[in-house]
Amino acid sequence: MMAMQDKHIVTSFDRELEGVQIDVVKMGGMVEAALKTAIKALVERDTDLAHRVVAGDHDIDALELKIKTDTARLLALRAPTATDLRLVLAVMEISAHLERCGDYAKNIAKRTVATAEGDAAGAVLGSLRRMADFVLIMVGDALDAFIKRDAGVAAEIIRRDEEADEMYNTVFRSLLTHMMEDHRNITVGMQLHFIAKNIERVGDHATGIAEQTIYLVTGSRPDDERPKMDRTTLLQDTQS
Repeated sequence: MMAMQDKHIVTSFDRELEGVQIDVVKMGGMVEAALKTAIKALVERDTDLAHRVVAGDHDIDALELKIKTDTARLLALRAPTATDLRLVLAVMEISAHLERCGDYAKNIAKRTVATAEGDAAGAVLGSLRRMADFVLIMVGDALDAFIKRDAGVAAEIIRRDEEADEMYNTVFRSLLTHMMEDHRNITVGMQLHFIAKNIERVGDHATGIAEQTIYLVTGSRPDDERPKMDRTTLLQDTQS
């Protein structure tokens, strides 16, 4: 009788572990969609799409809260150990990274509304889109690495962050030139800079997700501190 009860408890625990993983993957899909829509709204000057992204952030936040609650309950009631403990902690951290990416999608959308009537440089918008595409692939690959428990792919994603930083630096220099050529470009240029910074931050969180996968698989975190190639420290985004 006791053996059957123990099996029931284990099976229930496995279902709960599977549930939080399903939720974090679902959250990842929502965040990827929000980021893609935010960039589409930016490039196409579509304020309706931008407003849709802002409104949809509530759903991302709600799912992150559910994951946080469920993982906290698992820790309190199940007291997982070893790999199971690492999995619960990794899910908690990954959901936090995804929530921040959702915030950045919302911020991009808000600034898209603010710049829709301005004269944005077409070349800069093209660079922002290429940078966003690159970073979105990082996010998707980071989530795939987590699902497949692939520490090798996760490590490669971390290395990609340096290229994302270089792309950001290139966009920043282009925007600076654009603003210096005509002071009327400054307002829109500043907004576009903050959008570029938000995209760059998404890349940082993709590497954070990859680091959690390495921790889950190996039991240790990456030893090497991620190189930061962002050489722009003059401007900070205060919008949230």
